[in-house]
Amino acid sequence: MNYFDLINKSLVELNYKQVHAFSELTKNEHLKIKNIINILNTEICNSENWNFLLRKTELTIPADVTEITNSVEGKINSVFIDGKKYRFIEDYEKFLTNSNPSNSFSLFNDKFLFPKFEKAQTAEIYYYTSKFVKASDGTEKALFETETDCSVIPDAFAEPVLVYGACMRLKGNPQHIRFSYWMSMYRDALANLRSKSGVNADYTPEIRMHRN
Repeated sequence: MNYFDLINKSLVELNYKQVHAFSELTKNEHLKIKNIINILNTEICNSENWNFLLRKTELTIPADVTEITNSVEGKINSVFIDGKKYRFIEDYEKFLTNSNPSNSFSLFNDKFLFPKFEKAQTAEIYYYTSKFVKASDGTEKALFETETDCSVIPDAFAEPVLVYGACMRLKGNPQHIRFSYWMSMYRDALANLRSKSGVNADYTPEIRMHRN
């Protein structure tokens, strides 16, 4: 469901009149819904390290160079160099004093800090993207802008979490006749997203009861 459909679906839930074209979304309520959907989409994607946000990129590390501009737009998950996993070290000063542990890397401002290699290396970087919207041509970006933009949240969950969440946020009144329904649908959809977003059954969330 694209941005325009999400907005129209929200209008229906709110008992507002639907629009026939994206250009007609000019009223105050329309602008609020558009903004809320963007906020919700960002909040949900930022809330956890979702598998659907995982991306891979490669970075060339020249010989005898230890600082490389960090061009990754998101949170680093893991780094592999020459088939070995490099662990993140928060203490960046160890790299400045050449006392860093082997097979490690760090970050300082907009730079990756790596050990010095005798020959150029390729770092495989796995990360959680900070671009939460996909354009019709497949390009990823941070926010909804045009009517055909879609959330990177899987389709089965994007509609309920964004539509019911938007209705709930727009009204913001627990006394509203449909507020409890919107909240219930939103929470159920978010719970389903959490339970079904894993790519491996061994990592499905579970509840464990322990006796004292």
